[in-house]
Amino acid sequence: MPRTRAYRDGKIVGHGFPLDDVSDFLEHDGCFVWVDFESPTESEMRQVADEIGLHELAVEDALHPGQRPKLDRYEDFLFTVLYDVGFDEASGDLTTDEVKAFITHRSLITVHEPSFDIGIVEKTWDDNRDLASHGVSYLVWGLLDTVVDRHYDTAEILGDSIDGLEETLFDVRQQTMDVQRRSFALRKSLVEFRRVVTPMREVLNTLLRRDDSNLAPEMGPYFQDVYDHVLRVTEQTDALRDLVSTILDTNLSIQSNRMNLVMKKVTSWAAIIAVPTAITGYFGQNVPYPGFSQTWGFWLSTVSIVAISVLLYTQFKKRDWL
Repeated sequence: MPRTRAYRDGKIVGHGFPLDDVSDFLEHDGCFVWVDFESPTESEMRQVADEIGLHELAVEDALHPGQRPKLDRYEDFLFTVLYDVGFDEASGDLTTDEVKAFITHRSLITVHEPSFDIGIVEKTWDDNRDLASHGVSYLVWGLLDTVVDRHYDTAEILGDSIDGLEETLFDVRQQTMDVQRRSFALRKSLVEFRRVVTPMREVLNTLLRRDDSNLAPEMGPYFQDVYDHVLRVTEQTDALRDLVSTILDTNLSIQSNRMNLVMKKVTSWAAIIAVPTAITGYFGQNVPYPGFSQTWGFWLSTVSIVAISVLLYTQFKKRDWL
């Protein structure tokens, strides 16, 4: 059963009525309606298409998922595809819900999957009932404002996740693979996020063209406010994407520097260990040499090992190799 609402003179005059009554409400001057479908069947969409007069190509787009964000203009109505988004900080995955809408002079028809909570859109309308006198423009603005606000909130969460990732970069106990995994997951989410956010600029641009829009001019400032939010989200998304790339490069540089430090330490200790090996090897020869089978030869080798090892350790420590 689709959700329905009817407005007249800025007030709700009907809700929960069947599709057959849509045309009856539209017979009254100043009345406009909202119809919402959750996973509609083809027969339901054909019925509302006949009631309001929708183009078959737009109806086909509404029934098939995977559309890109857009705003198509037909002779008597507009058809738009939007995406609601959500972000799971634990997994770093971005979720998207496709929302489609038909916009006519006196009706708004929305189509979506059950995963999208249409109640948040209704709350936006109910919280701004003083704008209901502006007709369908009020409904369109409420839908766009809700979706774009969700984009903005998701961008903030993504930013916080990236900030947390930055803090782990210089942690001496950091897990390299974990940082890389989270970085790639965030970059994948940002690519998907940018794909659904960037086209919103063109959607709002089309609606803001006063000479080419059927929306109420009085709603212009409200749509402009939504457009400003879209620009902010788009700019923030581009900045976050660059930041994730920088984090990946920085992580690789840090690992390379740490490897160099390890190699310096290993080399330094190898040089120190080589000293007693070389000296004991010399004094362990089975041929006569100065100090052979003599007590002073033993002490000479021992003192040489300790003195040279301490000298090398001091020099390496001074140069910060150890």
